[in-house]
Amino acid sequence: MQYSEGTIGRVFTLRLEEDERVPNCIEQFAKEHDIKTAMCTMIGGIDGGNIVVGPKDGDASIIDPILYPISDAHEVAALGTLFPDEDGKPVLHMHAALGRDGKTHTGCIRPGLDVWLVGEVIIMEILNTDMLRKKEPKSGLALLAKK
Repeated sequence: MQYSEGTIGRVFTLRLEEDERVPNCIEQFAKEHDIKTAMCTMIGGIDGGNIVVGPKDGDASIIDPILYPISDAHEVAALGTLFPDEDGKPVLHMHAALGRDGKTHTGCIRPGLDVWLVGEVIIMEILNTDMLRKKEPKSGLALLAKK
């Protein structure tokens, strides 16, 4: 286990608008407001894009994701973390539950989703933490690690 202790800094409330792309718009906001690390929550609507719903082979050394297309309006509840990559660029890692007509799909939003009508996001900045996303050779993923 690796860990880092930090404190809560600024808290931002965002209203995302129709057709804004998540995670792009949250990462751009973080860059513009010099948010290095944060916890993010989102509720609202989504109507297009893809989510990652698992690896094709959980035993494979390099992860090959299963992409699931999202079409039509879905309700969304999501939670994520924002940490810089090795170049200092903010990267959001967020998982979401997307519901429509009594069915729910859950997965990672990294491939991108489009806001339907509105997305409400709370960003709670974490100060004085010394973690970032480093590419791990074994999985090929950028995982949290100590600087």
